[in-house]
Amino acid sequence: MGRVGAAGDNAAMESFFSLLQKNVLNRRRWATRTELRIAIVTWIERTYHRRRRQATLGRLTPVEYELIMTTPAAQVA
Repeated sequence: MGRVGAAGDNAAMESFFSLLQKNVLNRRRWATRTELRIAIVTWIERTYHRRRRQATLGRLTPVEYELIMTTPAAQVA
């Protein structure tokens, strides 16, 4: 993250929390904080980091990018 009050950082975090709220928090009522915490971590690890297309990777998901960038020799090892 950048310096205090950096608009770019704020926009990125607002976007992330908006997606989190729409995809996890507002889906249903959570019985316990632990249940909600597990749902948030699962969403981040399974969806946000792995399946979300990223502009800096040429609109590829991180998994697709790794497959393209990994050489065949490195895939075998």
